Amino acid sequence: MTMLRALIKTMRPRQWTKNAFLFAALVFDGKLFRRADFLHTLAGFALFCLVSSAVYIFNDLMDIEADRQHPVKRYRPIAAGIVPIPLALTYGLALTILAFILAWPLGWPFTLTLFLYLILMLAYSRFLKHIPILDVLIIAAGFVLRVHAGVTLIVVERFSPWLYVIMTLLALYLGFGKRRAELALLADEANRHRKVLDGYTIPLLDQYITIVSATTIVAYSLYTFFRPEVPGNHALMLTIPFVVYGIFRYLYLIQVEHAGGAPEDILLSDRPLQVAIFLWTLSVLAIFYFL
Repeated sequence: MTMLRALIKTMRPRQWTKNAFLFAALVFDGKLFRRADFLHTLAGFALFCLVSSAVYIFNDLMDIEADRQHPVKRYRPIAAGIVPIPLALTYGLALTILAFILAWPLGWPFTLTLFLYLILMLAYSRFLKHIPILDVLIIAAGFVLRVHAGVTLIVVERFSPWLYVIMTLLALYLGFGKRRAELALLADEANRHRKVLDGYTIPLLDQYITIVSATTIVAYSLYTFFRPEVPGNHALMLTIPFVVYGIFRYLYLIQVEHAGGAPEDILLSDRPLQVAIFLWTLSVLAIFYFL
């Protein structure tokens, strides 16, 4: 592995899919095809990718000893010794500085949101990720900040606060699902690799997942019925089956197929889930822009 490839791998490009939540405001506010708004959001997406990559680098530096004991994480470039620690630190700082230099022209509300995301994720990497329940809540907060960042990049007219609730619940669902998959994978050695797993059990996580998944479906269903920005138009209710299937499919993958705990890996590899998301996206676009 060349050093350049190793540095790119430390940025974890597969994780960038999470930053797609920045486009929520653009899509649900009916501005997807406005060139200026789209370019602003795309720029914000790129900057969140830079900052989130920097956070992953700092996280790998803080967890280097634990990662070397992990059956999968020990192959990460920093843990494996491919990328020297001084180079990794310099690289992470350079990505962070570059991101904030480029963020300022997008406005101080976006820059402040990006800064809050950075601080929250660094605090998570340093100590919050070791506190059961709070660790998943912080992950959910990161998704909410992504959505809010997208809101700051456009002039919002029809974006519903309901979507913050739905995004939070969905993030909690994915977070608890990830913890369950990790606990099942690592079994008796879970505490050695991730301290917070000592505060969870599979039955407890199953209860959390049941509560959050059901609440997510209810919240999304209520949003489609009570859309305040388009009163009387209930066409979005037709997308509920895709949401239900996606939630059930992910649960099937982690409990039956014992898929990996990273949602982005599942998203990029599971064809049925990809089809459900694609159909949901097409339906939403058709309803928002053509009805």
